[in-house]
Amino acid sequence: MAERISETLQKKLSDRLSFYDDLGIQLFYRDRGAVAVSDTELQLEPHAVARLSTSELQKEVTLSKPAGKPVLRATAPVAAPVSPKIASLPVAAGPSLFEAVDKIADDTLLKVREDLGECARCKLHSTRHKIVFGDGNPKARLVFVGEGPGADEDALGLQRKDVYICNVVKCRPPENRQPEEDEVSTCSPFLFRQIDVIAPKVIVCLGAVAAKTLLQTNRGISQFRGEWLEFRGRKLLATYHPAYLLRNPPAKSEVWKDLQKVMAVLGLEVKKGKSSS
Repeated sequence: MAERISETLQKKLSDRLSFYDDLGIQLFYRDRGAVAVSDTELQLEPHAVARLSTSELQKEVTLSKPAGKPVLRATAPVAAPVSPKIASLPVAAGPSLFEAVDKIADDTLLKVREDLGECARCKLHSTRHKIVFGDGNPKARLVFVGEGPGADEDALGLQRKDVYICNVVKCRPPENRQPEEDEVSTCSPFLFRQIDVIAPKVIVCLGAVAAKTLLQTNRGISQFRGEWLEFRGRKLLATYHPAYLLRNPPAKSEVWKDLQKVMAVLGLEVKKGKSSS
């Protein structure tokens, strides 16, 4: 028959449990003064106690002090308390990467034009007739951004003295095709500088190329046309390109609705009798 635990070993266990209690550790056992809930006694040999692992220590151990030899009692493990959920910290609002890095202090349209120079940075320079930098009021509250020179911006019926018109690329693509990705990435930094210098209240993107360039998106323009968006802290609205209106006259009514939103923000009066035809 196996020997019961010695009094010396029992005292060591009792001292260790008291030490845990003083530390406030209550995950391994309940109050040692509580009555054991199990009627089964574990009679451990001394060499078995030495083999106890951390997981086995998670069983509740209680010591009683009867008149005879002490015994070691065990009950079912005590479930660990559930840790409270920690709320995620809010993200602090701040300037975008474009605003923080790309803006040039004391920049002017003249400096932008000088930096552009007789540009040969992309393949469009080999087929262009001239560089079309921009046109209109350099202090305009409204900037129209097209895809490239050669389109009929006048189809919108606005006077150049009231607005500023510029394009994603400054050289007309061959056969008036859309600018390609490498051409846009090369030329668009000059466009961003133009917008920063003019500091308009509203930007209107004419067509998908301009909208995707400023908004850095691959979504089709029909998914956000006519909605107020944001570019560098300024209000932006995308609408159809004038060249598209020449091919699809019924779309003029949609563009007119978009322009009415712009005029309302700028406090401009919509002339009576204005139609989309």
